[in-house]
Amino acid sequence: MFDIPTVLTADEILDKAFKKASKVDYEGRTRLETVRETNIAKLKCSSDVIVSTMGKYVKAFPSIDRQSPFYAQLIDVAVGRDKLKKSLGAMDWCRGNVARIAKAATKDIASARTIQRIDEVRRSAYGRMSSFVKQVDRELKFLAIARNTMKKFPTVNPDLPTIVVAGAPNVGKSQLVLRISSAKPRVAVYPFTTQEIHVGTFQKKYFAYQVIDTPGLLDRELSERNPMELRGILALRHLADIVVFMFDPTETCGYLMEQQEHLLATVKDQFRDVPIIEVENKSDLLKTGAKRIRISAETGAGVDKLVDVLVAALSNQQRL
Repeated sequence: MFDIPTVLTADEILDKAFKKASKVDYEGRTRLETVRETNIAKLKCSSDVIVSTMGKYVKAFPSIDRQSPFYAQLIDVAVGRDKLKKSLGAMDWCRGNVARIAKAATKDIASARTIQRIDEVRRSAYGRMSSFVKQVDRELKFLAIARNTMKKFPTVNPDLPTIVVAGAPNVGKSQLVLRISSAKPRVAVYPFTTQEIHVGTFQKKYFAYQVIDTPGLLDRELSERNPMELRGILALRHLADIVVFMFDPTETCGYLMEQQEHLLATVKDQFRDVPIIEVENKSDLLKTGAKRIRISAETGAGVDKLVDVLVAALSNQQRL
């Protein structure tokens, strides 16, 4: 989702900077000029590596304030908005100080009269630059973890009309997403839970729609959830334009209808402003007298009708 380069540790950044600087050479008219210009070039090279490397991190990590509400919430829950801003701020602080040290040392070397003095200034500058880089090692390690976490974010399009599929475990949610998606849904690790979500898309009359299956998020009681999962549900609320709540009247999913009805009430409470369409799955095995859309995600029976209902409902929303 986010193209963030590998985040190096403080020692790795310093090794990279000084190794590149060690290859710098300059041939002057005198030995003093050669040493002076070589050391100025070394300072510029090493500081440029540090400054540009940390600058890449600051630029590559997304600005939370510019993200959609869904991704802003996702980043805050999985990584921590304040921690991320603090760590990126530390990068700016560090590279600013490194640039300042290199600039001052370059000026001192330019006015130095002896090779010994030039060497002293360069070694002192290297030491001070290293000190600043090592002071942000903890932040660098945090950014490395944040980068790896954010690489696992699901790829969703907040601008597409979105259908969130809810229901008890094993009622056929993922099967429905697979059935109505034009391509195999992407599977992405969702940081609010140890389970996964399925994200699929389909097209109807030249318009694209997004479907999200939510195992582990919307299939348990509020009292059973930890704070991170509760905030995860809040993030999904930023995406949901309509919710499909699936029942399994055969109860082969392992949940009695009474329990499923109770779960529906919980979902209604979580998505108060979102329309909910109730669907009975496994109609090939059992039909009830309930006034709900009946489908079989297994055989495909009734699925086309459900899609038509969803598209019509979403189209009505867009016209309002």
